[in-house]
Amino acid sequence: MIVSSRWMATALRRGVAVALMVLLGVDAHAAAPTVTLAGGAISGTRASADGVALHAFLGVPYAAPPVGALRWKPPQPVVAWSGVRKTQQFGPRCMQLPIYSDMVFRSNGVSEDCLYLNVWTPAQATGQKLPVLVYFYGGGYMAGDASEPRYDGAGMAARGIVTVTVNYRLGVFGFLALPALAAESPQHAAGNYGLLDQNAALHWVRQNIARFGGDPKKITIGGESAGSMSVSALMASPLSRGVIAGAIGESGALIAPLAPLSLAVAQQRGEKFMAQVGADSLAALRAMPADALLQATADKSTPRFAPDIDGYFLTEPPAATFARGAQAAVPLLLGSNSQEGSYVGLLDGKAPTPANYRAALERLFGAQAQRALALYPGDDEEAVKRSGTALAGDMFIAHSTWRWMDLHRHTGNAPVYFYYYDQPRPAKRQPAAGESADAGAVHSAEIEYALGNLDGNPVYAWTAADRETSRMLQGYFAQFIKHGNPNGDGLPTWPAAAESDGGLLRQTIDAHPRTVVDHGAPRQAFLQQFYATQPGAL
Repeated sequence: MIVSSRWMATALRRGVAVALMVLLGVDAHAAAPTVTLAGGAISGTRASADGVALHAFLGVPYAAPPVGALRWKPPQPVVAWSGVRKTQQFGPRCMQLPIYSDMVFRSNGVSEDCLYLNVWTPAQATGQKLPVLVYFYGGGYMAGDASEPRYDGAGMAARGIVTVTVNYRLGVFGFLALPALAAESPQHAAGNYGLLDQNAALHWVRQNIARFGGDPKKITIGGESAGSMSVSALMASPLSRGVIAGAIGESGALIAPLAPLSLAVAQQRGEKFMAQVGADSLAALRAMPADALLQATADKSTPRFAPDIDGYFLTEPPAATFARGAQAAVPLLLGSNSQEGSYVGLLDGKAPTPANYRAALERLFGAQAQRALALYPGDDEEAVKRSGTALAGDMFIAHSTWRWMDLHRHTGNAPVYFYYYDQPRPAKRQPAAGESADAGAVHSAEIEYALGNLDGNPVYAWTAADRETSRMLQGYFAQFIKHGNPNGDGLPTWPAAAESDGGLLRQTIDAHPRTVVDHGAPRQAFLQQFYATQPGAL
């Protein structure tokens, strides 16, 4: 049997050593590493990355299956098992529709029984106290999975970090709120089951991670997009903020325009959905097949299910928690990308002319359009493209990230490291007709770079500049997880965010990282005031 050296190297790096052993006729189970947890013993697989021997434990249950009577309940403890449970393949991903074309899964199908996590750790970690990264995927609280190759934990584990990726409930299963759910809750809470899953996983990690060689007092949480929003919420929640030693946020915070719903609005949306599917009681809703509920959410009239101020996980908007300094007082590393949005969407496909741009801002801001134009000028086509892309990115997710940074910088009693990610992904290996590489770093583009997973994404023709960018960004992340500070040997100096020369120190990340003075505060102040005037603002 012939196996290419390239395939072998990729397989080892990606941590799929079991598949390789089977292919080569090796008994993968004879040398399976085992760990004894509070719930019972598990056996994992041997893997490697960058020449470092690793152990991987995939599909480890951290809570009871949230099915039947446990649907729309906070996660319950794992039921203990006897014998040794095999944790050698990813568990099922949580219920979701295939809405994002860039998501690639290695999970064992889709199921309501999905509360599993994955652990990668150095093979020689037993008895050590290594730093821990717990990472939450993005996907708008509607999709995503911890099995995606871009989140693979082998690369970080090879750097001496016990790495954990977590599944959590999504969509209607993770964020439905109803008066009946609040009535049965001891805390009178409804919704946020996906965030409660994340909290349960964090506490599971604190209880069990020492058995994998991790330090339960040195847990850094991280995530991108909805995962980043979750990190901000976990820092704010009274249930989780005491477990965290550091936080990483890649594009997004649970702050306007992405602020959580009020409980009342979330319950109204839940009641609308209940009527939509013809359920006359909570019991009837729980009795419905999971697939039927999921398919019902595909209807365009279905309300959006999102985090809310449930009174339990979140007792107030995270912005309020951060404003009064009640969040986790830990180092924070966060930032956003250079092309989070596009002028194309802002202009609704119209030509990027100054007249079309002005009309778009008048529709968005009304009487404040002239002020917006002064801050995001568009006097010619290039200016429209540049400012329109910046404004679209800010209104989508970058403004919430900036607000999170600014609040924690003033009240968190810990350093904040702020970045601007500006490495566009290269051309695709097989681009569609007329398709070209992105001009800037689009939303989610940094994930593979940050976690050292470029080789897990064969879509792009990675260049030497991409690999250098990954080396830099992953290096910063690893240093921050280990020390609460991204600086280290071989990395350009990254100062904490601080006022300087009329702006704010911020690190531009690409193949040649450098510190710049960001002068975007007036834009962000304008957007903050604008969002504060919107109906239902929190």
